[in-house]
Amino acid sequence: MDNKTGTRLFHLAKREDISRSKKLVIRLIAIASALVLCALLTALATGINPLQVYASMVSGAFGSVRKTWITLQDLSILLLISVALTPAFTMRFWNIGGEGQVLVGGLATAACMILLENKLPGVLIMLISFVAAICAGALWGLIPAVCKARWNTNETLMTLMMNYIATQLVSFFVIIWEVPKGSGKIGIINQNSHAGWMVQLFGSKYMLSITVSILVTVFMYVYLNYSKHGYEIRVVGQSLNTAKYVGISVSRVIIRTMLLSGALCGLAGMLLVGSINHTITTTIAGGQGFTAVMVSWMAKFNPFTMIPCAFLVVFMNRGAGEIATNFGLNPSFADIMTGIILFFIIGCEFFINYSIKKRKK
Repeated sequence: MDNKTGTRLFHLAKREDISRSKKLVIRLIAIASALVLCALLTALATGINPLQVYASMVSGAFGSVRKTWITLQDLSILLLISVALTPAFTMRFWNIGGEGQVLVGGLATAACMILLENKLPGVLIMLISFVAAICAGALWGLIPAVCKARWNTNETLMTLMMNYIATQLVSFFVIIWEVPKGSGKIGIINQNSHAGWMVQLFGSKYMLSITVSILVTVFMYVYLNYSKHGYEIRVVGQSLNTAKYVGISVSRVIIRTMLLSGALCGLAGMLLVGSINHTITTTIAGGQGFTAVMVSWMAKFNPFTMIPCAFLVVFMNRGAGEIATNFGLNPSFADIMTGIILFFIIGCEFFINYSIKKRKK
C-alpha cells in the first residue's frame, strides 16, 4: 500500500483469455513448487533423502507388473465415479452422494450373486447384477433429485445423508449374510462356483474396469458437449431463469441427470463387487465417492481432463503406502505430502483465472 495516497500498489484483474500453453506452464510450475516444498519438509523433518522418497512413490505405483495393473484398476474406478458425478456438477447440483450410490450398486450386485447362486446360469446372474446395480444407483440418485425438483431441498445435505443410509444398509445385510456366523463379514462370495463373477476381458481380471471406464469417459464427453441433453444441463447450470425462458423443464433435467449420475455410480459398485473384490463391505468404495468430487472439480468437469487428475490422486495414494512401508514413517506424513501437492495444484487455478497487476500512477 502506498503510504502517501493510501491506495494499494497492486490489484487483481480477471483474465479474459489465457492460452492452453500458459495454463499448462502454470500448472507445471505449481507441481514443481509442491515437489520442492515436500522435499524440503522431508529433509528437515525426517533426514531422509527426498529423492529416495520420490523413487519409493514411483515404485509403489509401478514397481512391478502387478502393482502397475492395480494402479490402473484404481485409476479406472476413481475415473468412472468422477465422470458419473460430472453431469450433476455441470448443472450445479451438488451431488456429494457418490459414495452411497456406489455402495448400493455393490449391495445390489452382492444380493444377486448370493441369492441366485445355483438357481440361474452364471451369465444370467451377471446380466441381472448389471441391471440391479444400475437401477439401485439410479434410485439412490433419484430420491434427492425429486426432493430438489419438487420441494427445493438442499441437495448437498440430502445426498450426503444418503451416504450414511447406504452404509447402514450394507452393514445390515453383511450381518445377515455373514460367513461364518459371528464373523461380521461375508468373505469371498461364491468362491467355488464363481456364480455372478464378471467376465475377464482379454484374459485379465483388471481389463473389465479399465475398458468400462474408458467407454464411459468417451460417452460422457460426447453426451455433455454434443447432445441436446448436455446442452440443457449446461443451460440449467448457467442460469435457471434462462433455462425456464427458453422452455427447458428444470425439474425434468434435474431428475434425468441424477438418474444418469446415480446409475453410473451403481455401475462402479458392480465392478467393485462383481469384478474386483467379489465381496461387499461398508468400506468397499474406499472414500472414492468423495475423492471423485475433488477430481471432477480439478478437471473443470471435462471428462478427458479427469484422466490425468485421477491418475495423480491414485499415484499419490499408492506411493503413500510404499513410503510408510519402506521408511517406517507414519502414514500421516505421506498424507501431508499428498495434501501439499493437491493444494498447490488447486491453488494454481487462482493464477490461471486472475493476474496481479501494479496500479498505474
